[in-house]
Amino acid sequence: MSWMRGPLLAFDLETTGTDVETDRIVTAAVVRLDPDGAVAAERTWLLDPGVAIPEQASAIHGISTEHARAHGLPAAAAVEEIAAAVAEGLRSGTPLVVMNARYDLSLLDRECRRYAVASVSERLGEAPSPVIDPLVIDKHVDKYRKGRRALYALCAHYGVSLDDAHDARADAVAAARVVRRLGETHRPVGRMPLADLHDLQVRAAAEQSVSLQAYLRRTADPAAVVEPSWPLIPRSR
Repeated sequence: MSWMRGPLLAFDLETTGTDVETDRIVTAAVVRLDPDGAVAAERTWLLDPGVAIPEQASAIHGISTEHARAHGLPAAAAVEEIAAAVAEGLRSGTPLVVMNARYDLSLLDRECRRYAVASVSERLGEAPSPVIDPLVIDKHVDKYRKGRRALYALCAHYGVSLDDAHDARADAVAAARVVRRLGETHRPVGRMPLADLHDLQVRAAAEQSVSLQAYLRRTADPAAVVEPSWPLIPRSR
């Protein structure tokens, strides 16, 4: 049976910044969608990240340091719950949809290390799989299309509603619906066995990283480094 006819588990984070090694989770969502796109179950978290949330990040997701400290869960306990929920979904065989998976899954991995919590990989005994990343797939199947590839842009391109951008739940749901539209629009993707689709994304993400490295060299930013691994950036130590 095609993965298009089964449920999807969608995962999204909102964070203090963009560095997977140092930034922290502020909100998270794990949402299960039925084959018709309806939300079947969901879990959301608001964390006290234990550090100040920069104003630039608060301006994006709307969570201030004061709000997180007053209403957020202790980070260690929440990270444990998030990692467990993601691993449980993957263990069931349900594909995990993550927009820019390399970022969200790697940041969750580093938070697990920070709080001495078993990571998703440690719980599964292997790297997270199967993962479906609409960013990687869209770049692969339509590589020459001009314009941005952020979630809001993919939603507009594939006709998916996104009413509350940068809310973890809304972004997770939208990413899963974009993936279904991708599968419908690009039928070889929709028909591909999950294991093959996952492997395709590993190769495609590596190719996309090489292309980005070449672009950075052309734009005189030789110090920039793009990690080619997918869906996890390896730990540095």
